[in-house]
Amino acid sequence: MPATMLETGHPARTRIMAVMASSVILAVALVAAVNLAIPTIAASDLRPSPSQILWIVDAYVIVFACLLIPAGAAGDRFGRKGVLLAGMGVFAAGCLVAALAPDVGTLIAARAVSGAGAAMIMPASLALTVGAYPAAERGHAVAAWTAATGAAGVIGNVGGGVIIEYLPWRALFGVPVLLAGVLAVLVAVVVPRAPRLEAAPLDLPGTALLTAASVALLTGVIEGPEAGWGSGLVLSAFGAAVVLFCVFVGHQLRARRPLLDPRLFALPRLRAGTLGVAVTFFGLFALFFVNARYLQEVKGFSPLVTGLAIVPLTIPMIILSRLSGRLPARTAVPAGLAGIVAGLAMLSFADAAMPYPVYAAGLVVIGAAMGVCLPVLSHEIMAALPRERAGLGSGLNSATRELGSAVGVAVMGTVMATYGMSAGYRVVAAVVLAGAVLVTWWRRRA
Repeated sequence: MPATMLETGHPARTRIMAVMASSVILAVALVAAVNLAIPTIAASDLRPSPSQILWIVDAYVIVFACLLIPAGAAGDRFGRKGVLLAGMGVFAAGCLVAALAPDVGTLIAARAVSGAGAAMIMPASLALTVGAYPAAERGHAVAAWTAATGAAGVIGNVGGGVIIEYLPWRALFGVPVLLAGVLAVLVAVVVPRAPRLEAAPLDLPGTALLTAASVALLTGVIEGPEAGWGSGLVLSAFGAAVVLFCVFVGHQLRARRPLLDPRLFALPRLRAGTLGVAVTFFGLFALFFVNARYLQEVKGFSPLVTGLAIVPLTIPMIILSRLSGRLPARTAVPAGLAGIVAGLAMLSFADAAMPYPVYAAGLVVIGAAMGVCLPVLSHEIMAALPRERAGLGSGLNSATRELGSAVGVAVMGTVMATYGMSAGYRVVAAVVLAGAVLVTWWRRRA
């Protein structure tokens, strides 16, 4: 970008922002939207098993999470606009195969491909957004992009509800193909190219180890109820996860430019922020996974009404997120995490007889609690690192969020399949509570 544009910003920066926000909304909305289709897919001619249902949801999220940091480095090295366009292509290809999938295995593999495309879209869209604005306006640009990621959950629920209500479930994956095509054209026309950073590190072995370890962990959690917790598959999966995570840590300690240096977690503030974000989204996406099934299968809501029924969670989240900066972090973090635990405990009593307004009260409590603590936790991650590591902090924040989401879905689905929805909520609440205690302790040490 010429020196004058560095001072004044790109003349089309508002349009660039709109295209980048739309791109990240598309990538993130599909995480939430697929939960609404679970009852329909479960009853479809594919006849997926309970564990396969979990893989349909989590294949996208886990690949998305593990590739976020290396995808950001790839954008720096090879060009952010090019990586974004490539991500749109990969995302659309995965969605197209998912829409046409003849069997469950193909659907799961296609979801993983789409997750890889989403990982390429997210960091590139943020970097291109920031690059289009002058330094004085970049805070506003980041806030607007972040708001788009928050709105994506609502858009995914409502938009997914509309699609499932009026179209076959395969349209949930077909419509994003068209949207990705339109956005790719807009990116090509509206967005300028950004300079490349040839020295940007790409730790491909570290990325492969982290992804393999995460998939092994989820395999053990998801396959446990069907295969048996003492089965060779499950024990091998957990054993492989431990070994792979240890090898990953060893590789990161030796690598000249590691994907994620474990020594950074010696900082109590960084540990607190990452664990806090992880358990927050662990609880949220456990809720998203079971919410659609409860409202459709138990309460008899239509997919469209189910999508709208999540709105009581989002309104207090949005309002309190804007006000959370006025609260002291030492109060906001424990209060917010405790509120999430309380909301999950309230929802554990949900059954066919519970009126929706009472159920919605639990959603309001969780949404308000997230609004209070999540912005503070995200700030903790960024503030724990020096300014020159801001890109790593942003990637770590996003990756932690998606990893927490994937594990939350797996744990909720696994416990629910064996012991029921109420037990699932209580186990998830217990995990969030344990995380809250650690986060509070680490923050005090910091």
